[in-house]
Amino acid sequence: MSNGPKKKLTQKLKKTLPVTGPQAPTLYELMQWYCLTTNTHGCRRIVVSKGRLRRWIWIVLTLIAVALIFWQCSLLLMSYYTVSVSITANFQKLTFPAVTICNMNPYKYSTIKHYVAGLEADTIKALKDIYGYSEPTSRRRRDVETQQEVPEEENSYLKKIQLFEVKSVNGNEIEAEEIPTRKRSRMAARVVERNTDIATDNIVGYKLCDPKNNTDCTIFTFSSAISAIQEWYRLHYMNILATIPMDEKIKMSYSANELLINCFFDGKQCDARNFTLFHHSLYGNCYTFNDAKQEPLLESSMGGAEAGLKLIIYIDEEEYNPFLVTAAGAKILVHDQNDFPFIEESGTELETAMETSIGMQLTNSSKLSSPYSDCTIDGSDVPVDNLYVRQEICLYSCFQKEMVKTCGCAHYDQPLPEGAKYCNYDEFPSWIYCYFKLHKQFVQEDLGCQHTCRESCSFKEWTFTRSVAKWPSLSAEEWTLRVLSWELGKKINKNLTKNNLANLDVFYQDLNLRTIAESPASSIPNLLANFGGQLGLWMSCSMVCVLEIVEIFFIDSFWVVLRQKGQKLVKWWKKRNEEDDMEQQPDTMVGRDNPCLSDEDPPTFNTALQLPHADHCQVPRTPPPLYKSLHIQSDFTEHPTDLGDEIEVHL
Repeated sequence: MSNGPKKKLTQKLKKTLPVTGPQAPTLYELMQWYCLTTNTHGCRRIVVSKGRLRRWIWIVLTLIAVALIFWQCSLLLMSYYTVSVSITANFQKLTFPAVTICNMNPYKYSTIKHYVAGLEADTIKALKDIYGYSEPTSRRRRDVETQQEVPEEENSYLKKIQLFEVKSVNGNEIEAEEIPTRKRSRMAARVVERNTDIATDNIVGYKLCDPKNNTDCTIFTFSSAISAIQEWYRLHYMNILATIPMDEKIKMSYSANELLINCFFDGKQCDARNFTLFHHSLYGNCYTFNDAKQEPLLESSMGGAEAGLKLIIYIDEEEYNPFLVTAAGAKILVHDQNDFPFIEESGTELETAMETSIGMQLTNSSKLSSPYSDCTIDGSDVPVDNLYVRQEICLYSCFQKEMVKTCGCAHYDQPLPEGAKYCNYDEFPSWIYCYFKLHKQFVQEDLGCQHTCRESCSFKEWTFTRSVAKWPSLSAEEWTLRVLSWELGKKINKNLTKNNLANLDVFYQDLNLRTIAESPASSIPNLLANFGGQLGLWMSCSMVCVLEIVEIFFIDSFWVVLRQKGQKLVKWWKKRNEEDDMEQQPDTMVGRDNPCLSDEDPPTFNTALQLPHADHCQVPRTPPPLYKSLHIQSDFTEHPTDLGDEIEVHL
């Protein structure tokens, strides 16, 4: 038997037998089969329930359960994508932090005086011109300098950055007197008020102009001449220091033996060998205790002041520069061994003739990175050179990078990037004006540093409890100072006074470390577990049931609709081809109505014979039938061997 009749018989059997399951021809039959066979009880009860009321009750309950599932799952998804965190805290022992100590006076005046003699002379001249200030004669260190004449070519600081006493301000029109010539003039320049409350008189400021464009000028005004003179002095001071070699600056500052008189840690004697030299651009030689280079790191055996660091610091107030530093004391910073000590921004001042106790508690915090926060793990993904991990330090590094890029040199009060030079107006005449313009853009967040720098994902924070007491007391002052003077006679060769000393105690209040760590409040396993709980609670459905729903409602339904659309498309295509064939056939015969046939009667053989003959045309005649062919052949060409064989019948 040929394959053609087999296929025809198979197709007829498929059309005759009912088809259920995923191969159902219609969506109604597919949904009916699903509701009868699914493990979801609500859908099954809708189909098998008898009575319209009971069926509608199950429909409503099932729809409510589905709505609750979508609502609860949406809440779970929102909770998952809000990237919330939970915080856990635990306590453990820790090592002692690094402690950096600096004298607030960076360089001894006796060693740096020949570099700043001209600057000091111009400063005194400006003060004398404004307030009638006379040169001090009571200070021993100036007895020699006051008798010397400073060369005229060195008195050029007032010409490089001009000081003015502002008389009136009208928009960008300024009337001012130049110091010390008292030449009054009107000028067009922008006014920047460095103090929020500015008076109408006694306004002192300095003028900065772009060397490439003399019309582009800015006057920085101050309500107090003290602030103006200090800012003006500091600009020249940094220019001078930028030209001095590093080895020379280290020699001009304080050594560890000069700065640190007495040292105890955890009840044991310590000395300069326990400190690491760190040269700060603004504070000179600083010294770090328990630095990362000195391994192994020291640990406290217990909490309390007796197990901490005890220092007596020599301030040497007679060597202070009066125009650079107006306060006397030391500055300290407690930090992690791997952090750069930005002592100017984060340091704590120590008073002289006082004992300062600093009790510490350490909190180690760690945050989750993306997508939970925008923190950086190690700073490698932040495009800033000379980067230190903390965010505020990154801002300074970013500004220094823009400073080198825009002005061609690095600002002196920040770490020097590799391959760059510190700014000075001998090599870079326009750097001061460039710096102030760039700093204005930095404050207004136009440089993009605030968006580039991100906070660190892990960091340590020390919480301090600071207390002070008078030291030494009146009863102990005499013998204490005598003993210290005797011990340090060979080092400093001076009689100590309590105003030259500061006592420091740094210790852990307890040895517990508080750790704050973020963890995801919702993870994928928790999300799936919550989904399963909601499905089981409202529809007694498992994950297999969910897969079944996906298969029936999405995959099988799609194929059912696709088959229906395909069948309609095939029928439309066949009908279109038949219509095209009919249009292509020649119109040789003209049809006529049969008067014997009405609309109610179907056509018969007799009525067909009563059709009138066509005129003027040759109608083909049908030959008479061969009646022998009506005999039924009872013999089979081949016997069926299985249920798939078909029977061939000849008529």
